[in-house]
Amino acid sequence: MPLLPSTSPQRHHLYAAWPDEALVRALGNDDSRAFAEIYERYWELLLGVAYRKLHSREAAEEVVQDLFTTLWQRRTTQQIQTLKSYLLRAVKYRVIDLLKARLTQASYLTHSRQHVTTEDHSTEETVAADDLSLALLSSLTRLPEHTREVFRLSRLEHQSVPEIAEHLNLSRKTVEYHLTRALRVLRVSLRDFLALALVGFW
Repeated sequence: MPLLPSTSPQRHHLYAAWPDEALVRALGNDDSRAFAEIYERYWELLLGVAYRKLHSREAAEEVVQDLFTTLWQRRTTQQIQTLKSYLLRAVKYRVIDLLKARLTQASYLTHSRQHVTTEDHSTEETVAADDLSLALLSSLTRLPEHTREVFRLSRLEHQSVPEIAEHLNLSRKTVEYHLTRALRVLRVSLRDFLALALVGFW
């Protein structure tokens, strides 16, 4: 496969004039210059999307780099209807996966998806559920470690306040404080998510 550059590749003037549909067809025929043009055309956009959620340029670059690696590896088998939508959806799911990994024994996203269809990620309902999960997961990963752990034990492992206090060697009042703090952050995140959704956040 082409070596993915750490900076933008030099654009080929012919390919720069091609529409996305032509680039996708050429990519499916092993055209590395078409791949380089797709990379150049969408790298910054995807990086910005990932960075806004991860708050780390290094992590965002890793997500986007992985996306393009996969794009090349599956160039002859994947079905891409609209390139931009495909890439935005792909980067969003990679961000979700990374946020899941940051949570100890993360199962929050899986739990939030239990009541939606996961077979077709293009359905409106599933995308909306993923957006909400992503917003809440992003907030959880920015919580202090103790607050995040108390929330995990309470909401994901269904432990009581006394059980959490004993498990973490904390007082019950401290556990209640951390729970209140986590829930306050999630309420704010939910409010912000709903406001952004009204103006087409994604």
